Formats: sequence, structure tokens, C-alpha cells
Amino acid sequence: MADNILVIMTDELRRDTLGCYGNPIVQTPNIDQLARRGQKFDAAYTPSPICVPARASVATGQYVHENRCWANAQPYHGQIESWHHQVRDRGRKMASIGKLHFRGADDDNGFREEISPLYVKDGQGWVHGLMRERSDVFDATGFANDIGPGEDAYSDFDQTVCSQTIDWLKDREEEPEGTGWGLFVSFLRPHYPLTCPQEFYDLYDPANLPSPRPRRQEHPVLEGMREACDFDAPFTDETRQIAVASYYGLCSFVDDMVGQIVAALEETGQADNTTIIFTSDHGECLGDRGFWTKMVMYEESVAVPLIIAGPGIEAGVCDAPVSLIDLYPTALDLAGIPDENERPRHAKSLLETIRNPDPTRPILSEYHDYGAKTGMFMLRQGDLKLVVYPGYASQLFNLVDDPGEENDLANDPLCTANMARLTKSLSSIVNVEEVNQLAFADQEDRIAELGGRDAILQMQNYDHTPVES
Repeated sequence: MADNILVIMTDELRRDTLGCYGNPIVQTPNIDQLARRGQKFDAAYTPSPICVPARASVATGQYVHENRCWANAQPYHGQIESWHHQVRDRGRKMASIGKLHFRGADDDNGFREEISPLYVKDGQGWVHGLMRERSDVFDATGFANDIGPGEDAYSDFDQTVCSQTIDWLKDREEEPEGTGWGLFVSFLRPHYPLTCPQEFYDLYDPANLPSPRPRRQEHPVLEGMREACDFDAPFTDETRQIAVASYYGLCSFVDDMVGQIVAALEETGQADNTTIIFTSDHGECLGDRGFWTKMVMYEESVAVPLIIAGPGIEAGVCDAPVSLIDLYPTALDLAGIPDENERPRHAKSLLETIRNPDPTRPILSEYHDYGAKTGMFMLRQGDLKLVVYPGYASQLFNLVDDPGEENDLANDPLCTANMARLTKSLSSIVNVEEVNQLAFADQEDRIAELGGRDAILQMQNYDHTPVES
């Protein structure tokens, strides 16, 4: 049992843009050091490659179809008990600092205090995205303009969060030993806009960074996604590289803040009795295949970094598939909350996975938001990844033989047995047809609550959650 639990969550941090995950260029020494002294999970996945649903799943330990926070306009609002509630209600100080992307402050989100919380805008989120049949409500042209060195409200917000976290940790130094605390620290970066503080941008030469994988003809559902939000169209070869350099710089910016927080733990004498979990809500396509941001089921979007380090956790690498929903039972284990407490059905403690890794465990990710004419369901099991689009053809990839996911094996006669096996595994977790219909039905209900499509179109639109001044 850990005395203290610190969860550090970044936003849109791609797993392979960290040194500890094999990137030879990026400079992330603090995160790399955390990985060296703890357990690094090499096959960790987000429950959904979009912010609000992913964070609802992290809070509840439930997959998206279980908590029904389908989209960025359907946020968590304390309606399901979170691990924050469980830890708080057993007497620990439980706080959050930074981005939550929950509905708002009037809800009981499970924290004793919420410092600089960023909720969904106006308690509603991005309501335009509920209209999934449309491809004309999102203007992606500005994405390619906000790149390169410069100041930005997102970076300012994160620096404030970092300072507040250090202050919070210093305040704990004065408290009696043995009380224990839980802290959820959540940064906005490296989420776009891809403007980067100058000192971190200067670490990278755009000309020396890898270029995005080339754009190609895609699955019809993914072509629909591209039509709905084609971030790539305004880019040139030169500006793409500047955007990549900015993203790398933002990864180093995040790493620097992680280093400051770890140093504060050491300076206040709390490092030896604090377990740190470091992760991200989802990845970033970074121009690969012509996609930016997330919202697709390729590894660059759904694979996430996940590291746990602290007392009693041996250094090592775990390659068994895991999910961010596993943070719920992990937090309960670290807090010493007994097994007889009800735990999410599909989640498994990371501590148990370290002791008994299961390479055959199936892991699910879902997407039910703007641009998707049907739901997307990804199943990772063993070396294989199945992506199911109800009403359309499925995809199958071998991530060992084909880590770039260039060769779709779904129609390969030699893979018929694998397709059947993974389809059966998927059906043991979720009925994709029923869930797909349920997601659309819930979203239609929400559209009606908001006054209908015409009323939504009159509401303010935006391309990323603003930091309110």
C-alpha cells in the first residue's frame, strides 16, 4: 500500500515520442528516468482516442459503452463512482490540479479540492460534434497556422499547474505522517495548438525530424473522417516539419514539468512513499497518413505511454496489453481499499498485471464522436489488432510484423481463423451493433435537449477547449 498516490496525465502525448519508448531524437530525460526506476508498459491503450470519453473511462474504470460518455459533448459529471470518490471517502486528501474535462464544479467529481480545473466549455462541451452525419461544422484550416515557437494560453496554463502542484506538495510536508494523499495532476500539453515555448522549440531542427507517413487511400469510414476534419490540407512540406518540431518541443516542455514535480517530491521527503503513475489520455497522429490530432484507431492515436514507479515496484518492462481503465483498480490497490469493494468489470490492477502478465488479454478502444459515420471498435489481443466499423468492412493488423499498420489482413484467407477468434473476443466485451445504435440514440436525445440541430448551429463553435481567463 502506498502512502501517497500521484497520477500525472498529459494530453495527446504520443507514445513513440518519448525516449524511453525508443525515440532516438526527442529529449525527455525526466520521464525516461521515471521509466528506468519503475514499470514501463509497452502495450497500453486509451479507452477512446478523444479527450472527454477517455477521461470519463479513466475516472470510472469503465469502457465508453458502459459509462455512456460517448463524445466530447457528453462529459462525466459524477454520475458513476470514480476511483477519486473511493480514495477520498476512505479518509485521504484527494485533489486535482489542472484539466479534468468533466462537466463542471457543481458536480461531485470525487475530489476534496479542484485547483485550476479545466472543464468542458459551458458545462456542455463541443456540441457541434454530436451531429455526426455532417462534415461541414468544423473548420480545420487554422490548425496549420498555430505552429512554431511562441507563447500560448495552453502553455501558460500548464506552467501554472506545475507551480501549483509544487506548492501543494510543499504544503503536504507539514502534515502528520501516515495520513496519505491522492493527487491527480493533468496538463494540457502537448495538445495543439502546436505553438511551443522558444527554449523547447530550439531543441529541434525541423529538417532533422522524421516526416509524417504519406497520405493514402483509406477505409471509407476514415475517408469520411478526413472529409469532416482535414487538418492536413493547408500544410506544406515545410510547415509540416515545423509542426512536428513544435510537437517534439512540447514533449520536452512536459518532460521538464514532470522533472520539477519529481524534484519537489524529493525535496519535501515524499519521494520514497509516493507512487507515481504517468500517462496520457490518448496519442497524436502527427500528420501520419494525412491525419492530425487523434480520432482514429491507428497506434499513433490509441497507444499511450504508461509508467508506474514507487515503493515496492520493481524496475522492468511489461509488454502485456493494458488499458487506462486499469488506473481505477490500481488506485484502489495502492490505497489499500479491499477487494470486496465493487470494482469495474473489465479493469485489472496494474499491480496484478506486473505480478501475473496476461499476453492474451483483449483490450478495447471505442470512438463515437464527430466525423465517424459509424462507431469504431478496436480490439488489441496478442500481436493482432482488429478494428470493427459496424456496417462496413473490418480491418486486421499484425503489430509485430507490420508495426506501421500498412498491410490490412482482414481479407487474407490465411487470417480467417484469426479474424474469427478476435471477433469472438470482441463480442465477449461488447455487442458492437447494439452499442453503435445506443450511442447514436443517446446523442439524438442530447441534441433534442439542446434544442435541436438548428439551435446547436447557432452556438459558438471552437476547435479546442478554451482556457477561460
